Amino acid sequence: MTQDTPNAAQGEFWTSGPGLKWVARQEALDTLFTPPLRALQEAAAVQPGEHVLDIGCGAGRSTIDFAQTAGPEGSATGADISTSLLDAAERLEAQAQSGARFLLADVQLHPFAPATFDIAASRFGVMFFADPVAAFRNIARSLRPGGRIAFLCWRALDENPWFSGPRHHAVTRFGAPAPTDPHEPGPMAFADQERVCGLLAQAGLQDVSADTVRVALTPPGSPEDAASLAMEIGPAGRICLEAGASEAEKGAIAADLAQDWHRYAGAEGVEIPASFNLFTARKG
Repeated sequence: MTQDTPNAAQGEFWTSGPGLKWVARQEALDTLFTPPLRALQEAAAVQPGEHVLDIGCGAGRSTIDFAQTAGPEGSATGADISTSLLDAAERLEAQAQSGARFLLADVQLHPFAPATFDIAASRFGVMFFADPVAAFRNIARSLRPGGRIAFLCWRALDENPWFSGPRHHAVTRFGAPAPTDPHEPGPMAFADQERVCGLLAQAGLQDVSADTVRVALTPPGSPEDAASLAMEIGPAGRICLEAGASEAEKGAIAADLAQDWHRYAGAEGVEIPASFNLFTARKG
């Protein structure tokens, strides 16, 4: 990836520190995000023989699942901007032998062959584009006539304890960080359904729709394990970093969070309620 691309900063972010944390906790994160992946799979409705582009595929779990559904007559290509995450994806594929392929690419700009894919799908991978309209236009060019898009994004912070809980306890201890533009690239950038539907329409897509999906996240282990994972992957980590938090301070935040999250523990394990936007559209 060249350093003058619009999304170069995202490439560095997801390749370096945060991306390496995702790689280190890949198995736990795949377990955590299994329910939203199932919701995306249902919406995408990939059929045997279809060709899938998985946008922002990360460590590869979603691409491999799409490849297994598409079968040997179809294909699934996972595109991501992070070399660290793609290395992890290749290792996972070496075990799965699904036929999934992986591509280092800035999807906003990458010269995909026109009319290549039947569907472009994404679980949490499209909220980070510097220019979403340009990105969706480029994605649309890669679709065959009548090809479809389906992607899942986070709704608002206050609907998602996975984010709001760690943030609350970190802010209680260290104070709130400086406010940011809610639409700048980031996890909650596509929380506004009306805005995102407008972006898709601007990109020339048709039959645009948005639905709300509510499922539980399923972190493995105890509430303490879930809190430890959330402290590594999410807003509390940034607040602690900016505050220069000690390990003891981070541990105290995790302990407070775990105490809160005991209410989500049951016979089936820890289930944290979560809320997502599911967007679908078609190429004319």
